Amino acid sequence: MKAVGYQQSLPIEDERSLLDCDVPKPEPGPRDIRVAVKAVSVNPIDTKVRKRTAPPSGEYKILGYDAAGIVDAAGSEVTLFQPGDEVFYAGSVIRQGANSEFHIVDERIVGRKPRILSFAEAAALPLTSLTAWELLFERMGIAQSKNDNRTLLIIGGAGGVGSIAIQLARRFTGLTVIATASRPETIQWCLDLGAHHVIDHSRPMKEQVAKLNLPPVAWIASLTNTDMHFPALSDIVEPQGAIGVIDDTGPLDVATLKAKAASLRLESMFARTKFQTPDMAEQRVLLNRIADMIDAGEIKTTLDKVFGKINATNLRAAHATIESGKSIGKIVLEGW
Repeated sequence: MKAVGYQQSLPIEDERSLLDCDVPKPEPGPRDIRVAVKAVSVNPIDTKVRKRTAPPSGEYKILGYDAAGIVDAAGSEVTLFQPGDEVFYAGSVIRQGANSEFHIVDERIVGRKPRILSFAEAAALPLTSLTAWELLFERMGIAQSKNDNRTLLIIGGAGGVGSIAIQLARRFTGLTVIATASRPETIQWCLDLGAHHVIDHSRPMKEQVAKLNLPPVAWIASLTNTDMHFPALSDIVEPQGAIGVIDDTGPLDVATLKAKAASLRLESMFARTKFQTPDMAEQRVLLNRIADMIDAGEIKTTLDKVFGKINATNLRAAHATIESGKSIGKIVLEGW
């Protein structure tokens, strides 16, 4: 089957950093389904794994942690899906990725594809939706209630996770949502998704927040450049508030939070699948809930651009765009 993989960890400018290849069609295990992949999206995790993890000599590492497609085959113990079902999911970092014509995934982390979306529109959603939901409502413990009128600050509101986090916060809470963005097009993107206010993270943020004269910032979702912003975020968060982080950081001076009795919460949506936690199937529940909200018109896809068919050339262009830090929403590739 066709796939896109790599054999060496190389800069994305090198044509060997991602290669078109032909690999055996995988067979599903007992709890697995095999999916005929119709569309994939690219996330920062793809670029990080490519740069940090080299496969064994002579083998291909296949990336891709967002996919939408059609179930092609099911393992002997599968009960949730059957061939022909349309699905979307985020996969696992401990298995081969979805940049292949057929992909194996555990049925417990797969959701039904939203009926009103194309495969490309659906592929934009799984990883970021799971990350945003887990960060807001599980890691930071924000109540799904319209009665809390405090403020949520989202750092990097126009990125993939920020784009869905804005929508989830508006749908399920009464919080005032401030997003950060630094370009006219990203500012407008955040406003269109429902942010009440947008401030510029390239300028001092505490002063900008103060000028809005809003209720205290009880929650901060730090989605990018946490190392750079952490001193400011520690200063902004209210006493007994929480800062939630999804990006890879160096050492953080968490002692700055002690005087406020504020907390730091860390999110990785791959933790459940990597460690096979007892609640791993919650990701299927969440994806089905996302699909229901999409079909009801309560939230919308965060797809920004389709970079063409799934091949090495287009995936290298997508990786380069992600690495530039200039992408908006989600980048998707569709078809073979």
